[in-house]
Formats: sequence, structure tokens, C-alpha cells
Amino acid sequence: MIDFINYLINGALSGLLYALIAMGFVVIYRASKVFNFAQGELVVFGGYMVWWTIIEMGLPLWVGLPVAFVSAAIFGFMIERIFFARLVGESVFSMVMVTIGLLILIRGVVLVLFGPQVRAFPIIFPLDPIIVGDLIVSRSMLYGGIMTIFIGVGLSWFFNRTRAGLTMTAVAEDHQVAMSMGISVQRSIAFAWVLGSVLSTLGAIVHLSGRSINMMSSDIGLAALPVALLAGLESLAGLLIAGVLVGVIQGLASAYLDPLVGGALGSVFPFIIMLVVLLIRPTGMFGWKTIERV
Repeated sequence: MIDFINYLINGALSGLLYALIAMGFVVIYRASKVFNFAQGELVVFGGYMVWWTIIEMGLPLWVGLPVAFVSAAIFGFMIERIFFARLVGESVFSMVMVTIGLLILIRGVVLVLFGPQVRAFPIIFPLDPIIVGDLIVSRSMLYGGIMTIFIGVGLSWFFNRTRAGLTMTAVAEDHQVAMSMGISVQRSIAFAWVLGSVLSTLGAIVHLSGRSINMMSSDIGLAALPVALLAGLESLAGLLIAGVLVGVIQGLASAYLDPLVGGALGSVFPFIIMLVVLLIRPTGMFGWKTIERV
């Protein structure tokens, strides 16, 4: 029974980490209607910024982390200025293809700047776990889970209750209509990319604290994909529920089903659940239904 509870708790915390990464998907999508296939690469770039400022430059955490977040924000802004500012009003397909090219470009930039070596990531959170009786919980995952809940609720309030958030949602609906209403489409998309880059850096800190980083760390973006699609690409608060659901399913499948089939089922099972849910509800559990009048 204790093992089962451990699997539940740690699975839920892993799911909240996926939800934090998936917020980058949703924030960018809600402002531009673009599904960013380079989300995992943004996580890796943000992680390398943290590594560079703290390990290479030797800055203390209270200086290195803000510098890393600012660097990631500037990188996100540059992406929007160079690649997406010229695509305002173009088809969604064009923007999606650009994100695929961006994925390859960021990988190349990271390899050129930092090399293919495995680097030791700085220790941001204490390494010793929290032990309560027979329950063992990672501090980085626990603190990251708490931050994810507050960020998810805060962003949901921002997009649904504030003028700026509603403006960004209007931009995602139709660029041409938004421009005709006097809304700065480029400004909204730029802010979304900046915010998505900052969230990716925070996800890298939670995921990699005290571990190591290389280009393969971008796989966390693929792991977060079922969470984003299950919740629906418009729902930030729904990411929390979807993240816990995916994390728990993955944890229990890894613990109880992997030994029966020789492993790997735990990592695949969330995608199976995602496909089943999307067959029933294509917009995800909390996504918006689009009403079209003919």
C-alpha cells in the first residue's frame, strides 16, 4: 500500500512537471494559434542559460537565475522578431512549418555554442528528499509542483480575466480581424514567445536540478505533449488536471505493467490514453468547441 501511495504522489508530481512544460505550448498557441514543435528545444536552451550563468560564469544563484531568465526572454523575443513578425496573417500551416525549422535551428545553435557533451546542471533545489515515514518525495519535484499550481491558476486568471489576456486570445482567433480592431498582433505574439521561453527555463530548472543536461534533455517536450493535447490547447488550468492524470497513469503503468511486458509501456501509455480521449473529444477535456455557421 505504501508503494502504491508513493507511485501516486511521485506520478502526480511528474505530471505537474509535464504541465509546466506544456504551459509553453498553450501560452504560445493562445496568442498565435501556433503549435510550437520546438518547445523541448526551448527547455534545453533555457537550461543551458542557467548552466552557463551559474557554472561557467560562476555567478551566485540570486544573480545567475535572473540573468538566465532574461536571456531566455530575449531569445524568445528574437525568435518572434526574426521568424514570426513577417508571418502575421499567414496560414497556420506556414507558422507550424516554421516551428519545425526552428526546432532544427535551435538544436544546431545549442550544439555550436555548448557542444554535445553532457554537462552537470547546477543544484538549484536541495538534493536530499523529503521523507515522511515510508513516503519519499523529491524536493525539486515538490517545489516545482507547487509553483506549477500557482502559475497555472495565475495564467488562467490572466488570460480569462484581464484585458491584455483577452486581447491575446482575440489575436489567436484571427490576425486580420484583430488588426482591424486596432490590436497589435505582433506585440501579443512577441509577449507569448517571451512568456513561453521563461516558462521553459523554469521547467528546465525543476527537471534538471542536480542532474545533467545535453541535447537529449529536449525529450521532456515530447513527454509533455499528451498533457497539452489532453487538456485542450486553450486551457491553462486544465493542464494541472491533465498533468496529474498523465503522471499518475505513467507512474502506475511503469510500476505494475512494465515488469509484465519487459518495460517501456509506462512511457507509451499516456499517448494511448491521449489518443482514446481525442477520438472521443477532439478538442481535449477542457478545450473550446468551435462553432461554425454555414
